[in-house]
Amino acid sequence: MTEARLFALQRITAMVLAPMVLIHLAVIVYAVRGGLTAQEILARTGASALWPLFYLLFVAAAAIHAPIGLRNILREWTGLSPRLVDGLCLVFGLALAGLGIRAVIAISGWAA
Repeated sequence: MTEARLFALQRITAMVLAPMVLIHLAVIVYAVRGGLTAQEILARTGASALWPLFYLLFVAAAAIHAPIGLRNILREWTGLSPRLVDGLCLVFGLALAGLGIRAVIAISGWAA
Protein backbone atom coordinates (compact mmCIF):
# COMPACT_ATOMS: atom_id res chain seq x y z
CA MET A 1 0.00 0.00 0.00
CA THR A 2 1.31 3.46 -0.82
CA GLU A 3 2.36 5.93 1.84
CA ALA A 4 -0.45 8.28 0.79
CA ARG A 5 -3.07 5.56 1.28
CA LEU A 6 -1.65 4.59 4.66
CA PHE A 7 -1.72 8.27 5.67
CA ALA A 8 -5.36 8.59 4.57
CA LEU A 9 -6.33 5.31 6.22
CA GLN A 10 -4.83 6.37 9.53
CA ARG A 11 -6.66 9.72 9.40
CA ILE A 12 -9.97 8.04 8.53
CA THR A 13 -9.62 5.55 11.39
CA ALA A 14 -8.75 8.45 13.72
CA MET A 15 -12.04 10.11 12.75
CA VAL A 16 -13.87 6.87 13.56
CA LEU A 17 -11.98 6.30 16.81
CA ALA A 18 -12.37 9.79 18.29
CA PRO A 19 -16.13 9.67 18.93
CA MET A 20 -15.96 5.98 19.81
CA VAL A 21 -13.38 6.61 22.54
CA LEU A 22 -15.57 9.38 23.97
CA ILE A 23 -18.61 7.09 23.99
CA HIS A 24 -16.57 4.29 25.56
CA LEU A 25 -15.30 6.60 28.32
CA ALA A 26 -18.80 7.97 28.94
CA VAL A 27 -20.13 4.43 29.35
CA ILE A 28 -17.34 3.63 31.81
CA VAL A 29 -18.15 6.73 33.87
CA TYR A 30 -21.88 5.88 33.77
CA ALA A 31 -21.23 2.30 34.88
CA VAL A 32 -18.87 3.27 37.70
CA ARG A 33 -21.10 6.06 39.01
CA GLY A 34 -24.16 3.86 38.71
CA GLY A 35 -22.46 1.18 40.80
CA LEU A 36 -22.96 -1.48 38.16
CA THR A 37 -21.22 -4.78 38.75
CA ALA A 38 -19.31 -6.60 36.04
CA GLN A 39 -22.13 -9.13 35.89
CA GLU A 40 -24.71 -6.38 35.32
CA ILE A 41 -22.59 -4.78 32.61
CA LEU A 42 -22.15 -8.11 30.81
CA ALA A 43 -25.88 -8.79 31.06
CA ARG A 44 -26.60 -5.45 29.38
CA THR A 45 -24.03 -5.86 26.61
CA GLY A 46 -25.11 -9.46 26.00
CA ALA A 47 -28.75 -8.39 25.66
CA SER A 48 -27.98 -5.85 22.94
CA ALA A 49 -26.88 -6.33 19.35
CA LEU A 50 -25.66 -2.73 19.10
CA TRP A 51 -22.87 -2.85 21.71
CA PRO A 52 -21.05 -5.80 20.14
CA LEU A 53 -21.31 -4.12 16.72
CA PHE A 54 -20.05 -0.85 18.20
CA TYR A 55 -17.07 -2.62 19.73
CA LEU A 56 -16.35 -4.64 16.57
CA LEU A 57 -16.04 -1.36 14.67
CA PHE A 58 -13.92 0.04 17.52
CA VAL A 59 -11.59 -2.99 17.32
CA ALA A 60 -11.32 -2.81 13.53
CA ALA A 61 -10.45 0.89 13.59
CA ALA A 62 -7.88 0.45 16.37
CA ALA A 63 -6.33 -2.61 14.70
CA ILE A 64 -5.78 -0.54 11.55
CA HIS A 65 -4.86 2.78 13.16
CA ALA A 66 -2.30 1.69 15.75
CA PRO A 67 -0.03 -0.43 13.52
CA ILE A 68 0.24 2.37 10.96
CA GLY A 69 1.38 4.77 13.68
CA LEU A 70 3.77 2.20 15.12
CA ARG A 71 5.13 1.59 11.62
CA ASN A 72 5.93 5.28 11.24
CA ILE A 73 7.65 5.41 14.63
CA LEU A 74 9.73 2.28 13.98
CA ARG A 75 10.78 3.54 10.55
CA GLU A 76 11.88 6.90 11.95
CA TRP A 77 13.53 5.73 15.18
CA THR A 78 15.12 2.39 14.34
CA GLY A 79 17.50 1.05 11.77
CA LEU A 80 15.24 -1.89 11.02
CA SER A 81 14.60 -2.73 7.39
CA PRO A 82 11.29 -1.49 5.96
CA ARG A 83 10.18 -5.07 5.25
CA LEU A 84 10.84 -6.14 8.83
CA VAL A 85 8.99 -3.10 10.19
CA ASP A 86 6.04 -3.79 7.90
CA GLY A 87 5.97 -7.45 8.96
CA LEU A 88 6.17 -6.63 12.66
CA CYS A 89 3.38 -4.09 12.36
CA LEU A 90 1.21 -6.50 10.40
CA VAL A 91 1.62 -9.11 13.15
CA PHE A 92 0.86 -6.44 15.77
CA GLY A 93 -2.31 -5.39 13.92
CA LEU A 94 -3.49 -8.98 13.57
CA ALA A 95 -2.84 -9.58 17.27
CA LEU A 96 -4.84 -6.47 18.19
CA ALA A 97 -7.69 -7.58 15.96
CA GLY A 98 -7.67 -11.11 17.35
CA LEU A 99 -7.60 -10.01 20.98
CA GLY A 100 -10.25 -7.36 20.35
CA ILE A 101 -12.57 -9.80 18.61
CA ARG A 102 -12.10 -12.23 21.48
CA ALA A 103 -13.10 -9.49 23.94
CA VAL A 104 -16.18 -8.59 21.86
CA ILE A 105 -17.23 -12.23 21.83
CA ALA A 106 -16.82 -12.33 25.61
CA ILE A 107 -19.00 -9.25 26.25
CA SER A 108 -21.61 -10.17 23.66
CA GLY A 109 -22.51 -13.61 24.89
CA TRP A 110 -21.97 -14.98 21.38
CA ALA A 111 -19.68 -17.70 22.75
CA ALA A 112 -22.41 -19.15 24.97
